[in-house]
Amino acid sequence: MLYYDAERREMQQRDRAMIPKTLLAAMVAVALGGLSLAAYARVTDMPLAGVPQDAPVVDSRTFVLEGDSVSVRATTPDGEVLLDTDNGAFIAVVGDALRRQRIVHRTVGNPPVTLARLANGRLVLTDPATGWSAEMTSFGAGNARHWDVLFE
Repeated sequence: MLYYDAERREMQQRDRAMIPKTLLAAMVAVALGGLSLAAYARVTDMPLAGVPQDAPVVDSRTFVLEGDSVSVRATTPDGEVLLDTDNGAFIAVVGDALRRQRIVHRTVGNPPVTLARLANGRLVLTDPATGWSAEMTSFGAGNARHWDVLFE
């Protein structure tokens, strides 16, 4: 019985000192600092930073993207096959994200998407049915190269 009580007192001491008060105060200060910086930027209408510059569209393709998370098939709205592969790699991943957006927006069917090559080298995939878009070049040059097949 004496051993049990001593162990319980030791655990109570340890549990109280798990997070030092200075560390907790520092975490609150960082959170409040970030909140006040965001509020200041919003109130003073500071321009957005890290937003890609607008550029004119050099080339674009409209196609229907189908797949099963591995294989991918891209066809024009007229039915011309642009891509049909058993290993869609990054395109299959983007197709999964597109399907998820369409589920969230309750989009019926599989309407076409548009892939645009901009003058500054960016590739942007846009889904007019949901308003969703993704910068393919943001995922690295290797992943962006997978989409070049659609422009050939």
